[in-house]
Amino acid sequence: MSEEILINATPSETRVALVEGGMLQEVWLERDGRFGHIGSIFKGTVSRVLPGLQAAFVEIGLERTAFLHASDMTRNDPSLEQGETRVPLIAELLRAGQQVIVQVIKDPMGSKGARLTTNLSIPSRFLVLLPNCETIGVSIRIEDQAERDRLKQLVETLRPPDHSHGYIIRTNAEGVDQFALAADMSYLAKVWQTVQERAGQASSGDCIYEELSLPLRALRDMMHANIERVRIDSVAVFEQAQKFAAAFIPAWLNRIEAYDGARPIFDLFGIEDELDTALRREVPLKSGGYLVFDQTEAMTTIDVNTGGFVGSRNQEDTIYKTNLEASQAIARQLRLRNLGGIIIIDFIDMADEEHKRQVMRSFSRALERDHAKTGVSELSSLGLVEMTRKRTTESLEHRLCVTCPTCSGRGTLKSAETVSLEIFREILRSGRQFEATKLMVLAAPAVVAEVLDEQSGVVAELEELIGRSIRFQTEEQYSQEQFDVVLL
Repeated sequence: MSEEILINATPSETRVALVEGGMLQEVWLERDGRFGHIGSIFKGTVSRVLPGLQAAFVEIGLERTAFLHASDMTRNDPSLEQGETRVPLIAELLRAGQQVIVQVIKDPMGSKGARLTTNLSIPSRFLVLLPNCETIGVSIRIEDQAERDRLKQLVETLRPPDHSHGYIIRTNAEGVDQFALAADMSYLAKVWQTVQERAGQASSGDCIYEELSLPLRALRDMMHANIERVRIDSVAVFEQAQKFAAAFIPAWLNRIEAYDGARPIFDLFGIEDELDTALRREVPLKSGGYLVFDQTEAMTTIDVNTGGFVGSRNQEDTIYKTNLEASQAIARQLRLRNLGGIIIIDFIDMADEEHKRQVMRSFSRALERDHAKTGVSELSSLGLVEMTRKRTTESLEHRLCVTCPTCSGRGTLKSAETVSLEIFREILRSGRQFEATKLMVLAAPAVVAEVLDEQSGVVAELEELIGRSIRFQTEEQYSQEQFDVVLL
């Protein structure tokens, strides 16, 4: 299936969209002053060692202190048996005030600082350099064993005799020759030399290696045989992309095009509408069913509902078709929304075991296109699927939205009746504690209407009980839950 990359760049924001078969699959964005730090290398200072957590806090010049776990300070030891791990105590590795070279592996999220590692890696088009490591790994997405062996043998032959560095062979390397790999190695060696020189001169908190900008990362990491073309709506970014492509992917230089159409580039394929849908709680399915996404701090839950879909045969067939469609839509929404961590999917209960297998097979196939690492459990007896998806950056919702100031993120408001009863309790409390001739209540229009239309008898009883008159005044700027009782 043909794919296309669209790059929308303005002075304040850059967005990259991956479109597959005319449908938006993934989107990435960077905003001015809030660039991602994943892959960047810093010279940091240990501010605090936490033996109980096997971790340390490190100052690297960002707004929040970053987090370094002991397991992210040691590479896999080849002398260990498979499945065996050996993680030294954090107190043996670090002390407060010590300077350390670290790399960001997870951006700051919410109240949490960035996640760090001392296992540095530097990516290029076909390889990832692993300094001071002997490992040679091959991407699991290269499935042909003969090709895996060929690439591994080439890298083994091309790398320096002292084996001072290891490499991971990326998916993009499939089918390339030794000259392309040798050029990548040469480039990575120069970058690593520059990093070492900067590390020796840098002060604490300095960035000594910064990842490429978002458009260039997209070209480096996403360009492959199925990418039909890349369209860019900024002249400056187009020129940068041309220079980058000429140096690293000259064979695909003609696939990069400048976009000067009358319509905004993200109006193509309805991308703006898709982004708006990706921020909604409910996602409609073509069959008439729908999905419900609920994001919490601990996990994301996804509920599948038949909605208006009644099918044409029987209930089991209707449920099966809805779940089958949902399995494809969920896999796409995970990528589009960039959901990570623990995810629980509540498929509609199915009685037929073959239907269950087909839905899970469909879901697994759909997840194969996901660039993020995923792990999926079997369908439970309750119809639930537990899965994990590697999270390195915040979800689309957290990047684009803020907590609702009216409901404080609850998603619901107290009813006008509930607020009116709270007002009555506050009136009784104030009437007994303070001296006043009358009381004035300021509240939202819906609440005042509820009191005067439905609760007028209660107001009269309250006036008699506290011996004072009560007046209500509408405040257009008040939220439904906001009110004030004023003594006059």
